[in-house]
Amino acid sequence: MTMCECIGCEIVKIKDHMRSAVWNARAAGFVVGISGGIDSAVACALAVKAVGPERVLGVSMPVSSNSPQDAEDAKALCSALGVELITVPLGDVLDAFLAKEGITNTPVLAGNIASRLRMTTLYNIAAARQYLVCGTSNKTEYMIGYSTKWGDGASDVQPLLHLYKKDVYALAEELNIPQAIIDKAPSAGFFEGQTDEADIGLTYADLDSALWNLELNEFVPQSQVEEKVLALVIKSEHKRKPPVFIP
Repeated sequence: MTMCECIGCEIVKIKDHMRSAVWNARAAGFVVGISGGIDSAVACALAVKAVGPERVLGVSMPVSSNSPQDAEDAKALCSALGVELITVPLGDVLDAFLAKEGITNTPVLAGNIASRLRMTTLYNIAAARQYLVCGTSNKTEYMIGYSTKWGDGASDVQPLLHLYKKDVYALAEELNIPQAIIDKAPSAGFFEGQTDEADIGLTYADLDSALWNLELNEFVPQSQVEEKVLALVIKSEHKRKPPVFIP
């Protein structure tokens, strides 16, 4: 989406695609992992626009590194949208996994495991209810590889994958997402105090601008920031491709 496009039109387009995905799969609705952050909030609101709140299930899956405020924001969001929210705590499962011999436990690797456990949980619930799993990844994070392969990067439908982070914020305002969620610093919840921008080393505004310019210039960088972002794009290319097929 570009700034000149109508936000309302974009919402209608996404809603129609999501409704079509449910229809074509003969599914009953959507299940969405609700983190308390802006991406999952917007994805959930779009799912509601597509099929109605009664056919959307929100799932909160906290681990010990998550802020209690995230759980409160998840509840507030689902209450505002009229969506059922269930909580499946995964802290004990994660701890048991990390305690196994041969498993390396660092904040990032533990966060990756938690992300994959969440997706396993969502697909179990989706299969039981005949729902589709609604993804929450945006274009900015997808392009630089700031996601967990087969974790948050896995889903049946990705309504935000064509949108830069700035566009997600624009949709959040239009969809009346609670202000506390909009104002919160984006975080993967890997550890206390962790933020996405600190991890990446760039602001989302800088990332969006760099990615936009790179696309305009056929991925020939025009600045040091664009060189850094391009390096992230190249390094993470494997995350955006299907598994290598050996004939």
